[in-house]
Amino acid sequence: MSKIKLLSPRLANQIAAGEVVERPASVIKELLENSLDAGASRVEVEIEAGGVKLMRVRDNGSGLGKDDLPLALSRHATSKIYELDDLEAVGTLGFRGEALASISSVSRLTLTSNAGDAGDAWQASAEGRDMVAELKPAAHPRGTTVEVRDLFFNTPARRKFLRTEKTEMNRIDDVIKRLAMSRFDVNFVLRHNGKAIHNLPAASNQHEKERRLAQICGPAFMENAVHLDIERSGLRLWGWVALPSFSRSQADMQHFYVNGRAIRDKLVTHAVRQAYQDVLYHGRHPAYVLYLELDPATVDVNVHPTKHEVRFRDNRMVHDFLFRSLHRALAEVRPDDQLPSADANVLQPTTAPTSGVAAGEFKQQEAMDFRPQSAPFSAPVGASGFTSGAAPAYRPEQRPAADQLREQMANYAQVVAPSEHQNQGLESSDEQIPPLGYAIAQLKGIYILAENAQGLVVVDMHAAHERVVYERMKLAHAAEGIKAQPLLVPQSLALSQKEADFAEQFNDNFSSLGFVIERAGPETLLVRQVPMLLNKADVETLVRDVLSDLIEYGDSRRITEHANEIMATMACHGSVRANRKLSIAEMNALLRDMEATERSGQCNHGRPTWSMLSLAEMDKLFMRGQ
Repeated sequence: MSKIKLLSPRLANQIAAGEVVERPASVIKELLENSLDAGASRVEVEIEAGGVKLMRVRDNGSGLGKDDLPLALSRHATSKIYELDDLEAVGTLGFRGEALASISSVSRLTLTSNAGDAGDAWQASAEGRDMVAELKPAAHPRGTTVEVRDLFFNTPARRKFLRTEKTEMNRIDDVIKRLAMSRFDVNFVLRHNGKAIHNLPAASNQHEKERRLAQICGPAFMENAVHLDIERSGLRLWGWVALPSFSRSQADMQHFYVNGRAIRDKLVTHAVRQAYQDVLYHGRHPAYVLYLELDPATVDVNVHPTKHEVRFRDNRMVHDFLFRSLHRALAEVRPDDQLPSADANVLQPTTAPTSGVAAGEFKQQEAMDFRPQSAPFSAPVGASGFTSGAAPAYRPEQRPAADQLREQMANYAQVVAPSEHQNQGLESSDEQIPPLGYAIAQLKGIYILAENAQGLVVVDMHAAHERVVYERMKLAHAAEGIKAQPLLVPQSLALSQKEADFAEQFNDNFSSLGFVIERAGPETLLVRQVPMLLNKADVETLVRDVLSDLIEYGDSRRITEHANEIMATMACHGSVRANRKLSIAEMNALLRDMEATERSGQCNHGRPTWSMLSLAEMDKLFMRGQ
């Protein structure tokens, strides 16, 4: 008697359902992807009892004809691919043609559709028995409705693994939110037990897209997000990345889409993490909603049953593009980008200062002390603080904010040093107010207090100067290139043959990083030269880590990261320390330097360097006008 037997259609579909239908949220994902592939502009989802009792998805897409309905419930039947070339460049969310068959094998499924504007709609029904669809006429507008009842009614063991109604509903909610972020042009409606949960109208411009994201990710994310749109070498990356100050304790707000498909890919995660490396506090996770668009033929989406992972044809190019795009976008964030919308009369600078003290021309001496040649105020702050003169007139309601602040600063200058500032005010009525304003005091030898057009700015002077010095050291290091140092005694490394082969393959990469590596045997490498800045590092561990990155991602930033760690430590020790008294001129010079320095919002360890309290927030604090 033969040992090998063909599985029955029902059993084969139930086995497939183990991959496709994990829980109600899996069903909703498959049905919604079918609706989007059908060109729907509006999708309505109705749920009862967390999806176990009922899931109904209605769309206004292209619909199906009478002859297509039974095939739609058959195994591996699809309208999305017809030949091998279609599989090699998949442009749709679904393509395997097994979702409806798998769902119908573990539920009571009804599929009603109309492919035209006429009233000749048809309905196909199937239950998890003989898998033969029953066909009959129905009334339905153009589009499709899929109704799934009693999920896992014939597989009670699977039903036991479902969670509470609230938990399952939350998972469905997450699925709809992820798809709503990928298709801004579609109206999504969600109801649970007859109660409206979401109604996300279609978004056609950036403002409407950001409003939808604020509904899904929260307004705080959009208030702290930077929009980017970069295109190069056939790749386009656009979307929103949160500022490092808006970090998360978990990686729960990281949404990445490849050609509209939500994925979680280790190459993407690695590239994003490296882009945030220099500005994110340790143990925290970045938040982002990003979209990568590329030729479908250069990405394989058929590598995972749930299609959550993809494989890029050129890993190195994609990794490098993602890293460089995000790294540059975060570096270009300046203090004026992080300020709330100011009064219409206040002129915000559009470019960073490029000369004089405003650009940070400090003398290269004494650990880069603040000794500018000129500054808006040159008188030092007395130890007793503000003890003489009349307080400046404050906040006349009818005057423009810019004129108001200029008079305050001119009056303040007279309070600090009347003899030197008697005739000195701000130059003209159209002078631009810097984003971080002008220094007014130093608090406890740690913080700089400054006033800008919006309110009070507090700066951690050590953290701010640390970032300024660090960025200068990185620029100087990049300009000089990687200086290498030969080892007096070459270091021998014992590796596997596979690692040694890859080391030979990536020899040019190692050379560009300052290493000279030779093959000394099938499983042996000799390191003859290392970067000078890393001559005291653990060479063996460093080479192994770089090799691991090159094998996995085709690129490595281990050398740069180690060099940056050393320069960060040097910058930390070379920056102004707490309890050092700074003059007003020195404080203002630091503020101008921060405005011209990349990543000045965070120190080298990811801590914020400054914060602002607006006038409205202070009025609320002191209950003014209440």
